Amino acid sequence: MKILRGVRIRKFLANILTQIVLCAVAAIFLIPFIWMFLASFMTPPQIVSYPPKWMPQPWTLQNYINGFTSAPFLTYFINTFLVVFLSIAGTVLTSTFTAFGFARMRSKFMKPLFFLLLSTMMIPNTVTLLPLYNLYSKFHLTNTFFPLILPSFLGGGAFAVFLLRQFFKGIPKELGESALLDGCSWVKVLLHIYIPNTKPAIVVVIINTFVTAWNDYFLPLIYLNSPSKFTISIGLNMFRGQIVYGNATQTGPLLAMAIATIIPVLCMYLFFQRYFVEGVTLSGVKG
Repeated sequence: MKILRGVRIRKFLANILTQIVLCAVAAIFLIPFIWMFLASFMTPPQIVSYPPKWMPQPWTLQNYINGFTSAPFLTYFINTFLVVFLSIAGTVLTSTFTAFGFARMRSKFMKPLFFLLLSTMMIPNTVTLLPLYNLYSKFHLTNTFFPLILPSFLGGGAFAVFLLRQFFKGIPKELGESALLDGCSWVKVLLHIYIPNTKPAIVVVIINTFVTAWNDYFLPLIYLNSPSKFTISIGLNMFRGQIVYGNATQTGPLLAMAIATIIPVLCMYLFFQRYFVEGVTLSGVKG
């Protein structure tokens, strides 16, 4: 009994020590973000004060007002939400049908085609950038949102297809076969049997697509030329380039706009965290 009690005490102390270390590491990464959030509500003298102040006195929204009035950030946000929404719609729609075909359609070509699809994940985007740019240019699609949205409607990406296929493979075939015997089509089987049972995986695809499209800087920089079509990543970087470092009246709006661009991503993870963890774990892609 004493030996068992000693083992339990050591495990308990080890867990406590692990939690303390993890909290300390998390604090190292969170402290700069917390200060940036609080500083976005400070007045210019408080931002550059030394020693640094943590609590705004008084709290003010002037930095956010100045940020939205100094640059067309509202336009940037609208453009970004449009690209994100259409990218999510295209990815979920096409990847669902593609994954369902790989999971349930019987053909000797399915496995080779699936491995060929997965191999595209190893090709860097920079390799296909030049031919894609030439293709879009010939169809006069540059300086439009089509190069950012169109790939989502052409299969949805290898990761989304792989994730959904893993879920579809875990659903008993008998459910779909019974529905087919009762007169259902493959589309109805997908819509009424498979999709309701794969909500966690679909949420993972939505979050992954949202974060990728929201944070994308490289592709909008290549394909977009007009400031009226810029996304938030390009707009924020241009705004940062106009800042004179050391000028607190300009640093405040920059911090405010940086926080404004982070909030949508944080909200996505907070609201759908349970589905995200469940989807990644059950799909066998835990990481």
